[in-house]
Amino acid sequence: MTITMPFETAPLDDVQIIKGVTFPGHITFRQLLITGPPGAGKSSLIRKLGGWSEEGYIDLTLNKWWAAQSLSLRPREIHLGFPFVGFEPSLALFDKEWLEADARPVIDLERIRLPPEKRFFFSVNWRWRYVFEFLLPPAPLLLERRLERSKRGTHHVDVGLELKTIESQIQVYRHAALYLHQSGLNVYLREDTDDVPLQIIYPEQ
Repeated sequence: MTITMPFETAPLDDVQIIKGVTFPGHITFRQLLITGPPGAGKSSLIRKLGGWSEEGYIDLTLNKWWAAQSLSLRPREIHLGFPFVGFEPSLALFDKEWLEADARPVIDLERIRLPPEKRFFFSVNWRWRYVFEFLLPPAPLLLERRLERSKRGTHHVDVGLELKTIESQIQVYRHAALYLHQSGLNVYLREDTDDVPLQIIYPEQ
């Protein structure tokens, strides 16, 4: 199990506008993978971009998850399956096992598989191929949206919501974002679909 240090965020200076949305200036449209907890706004953002709104699922513990056929269609939204201490299979944060655990499971970052570094001229640069946007609204705002959505009865994951559950979900995604960033993958955060992209910084910077 790996413990990650706390981090802060700051707006990126180098940005570009793609279909009315602000993105980091160094990325391309077809690199984008949008992820985040339920209700974060992934589908809304993908529809605005005209991307693939059908949700993909990526188990981060699987060998060569980065070569999954579902990731060939981009930009798209994805749900992530995370490894947790004491759980053999990966869990999505809407899985019953995660939601009903006696104590919130601790993410086991060392079990996350990482794409290999590019070693040869003709080999695929998997770490460059994707850019992960972690869409992480503030927990109170996300709770408000999901409670409103629950009235429509369209998403079973919105039933019986509590603020502490959403806070825990956001924390898991923050841990994963930092770990992937520290491992050399392209990662940035955003708090809302209309907000500017945020880079990860450390308190001492």
